[in-house]
Amino acid sequence: MPYLDFDVSSYEAPTKRSFEPLAPGDYNAMITDSQMKITKAGTGEYLELTIQIIDGAHSGRRIWERLNVVNASKVAEEIARSQLNGIKAACNIEKLESSEQLHDIPFVLSLDIDRREPTRNKVMGYTAAARTPRPAVTSGKKVWERK
Repeated sequence: MPYLDFDVSSYEAPTKRSFEPLAPGDYNAMITDSQMKITKAGTGEYLELTIQIIDGAHSGRRIWERLNVVNASKVAEEIARSQLNGIKAACNIEKLESSEQLHDIPFVLSLDIDRREPTRNKVMGYTAAARTPRPAVTSGKKVWERK
C-alpha cells in the first residue's frame, strides 16, 4: 500500500469548475495548442485548435475549434480555410506555414451560443487584439536609454 509522506489537508481542495457556455461577447484569447486529426468518417482531416481565454473573470477557460481543412464537402473545406485565414490575420501573421505559428499570440475571440446545441459556445470570429502603441521618440536617445 502506498504511503503518503505529506498531509493533504494542508492543501486547498479544488472548487467545482463550471462548464456552462460563456456569455456571448468578445474575449481576449490565444491559441495554446493545435493538432491535425482525422474525421470520424475517415474521409477528411480537421485542425483542432485549443483556444484559452487570457484575462477577466473567465481567464483560463478553454474553447475548442475544429476546422475541416480537408473535407469531401468543398463548402465545409472553404469555410474552414476562410476561418483559418481570419485567425492568421488576427494574429498578424503574413504567411501561415504551420499551425504552431498561431500559438501564444493574443487576439479577440467573438463567441455566441450555438443555436443547435445551447450548452456550447460557437466561435463567431477573430480580430486582432489592440496593440500597445510605441511611445514617440522626442530626443535622439532611444526610449529605454537614460536621459
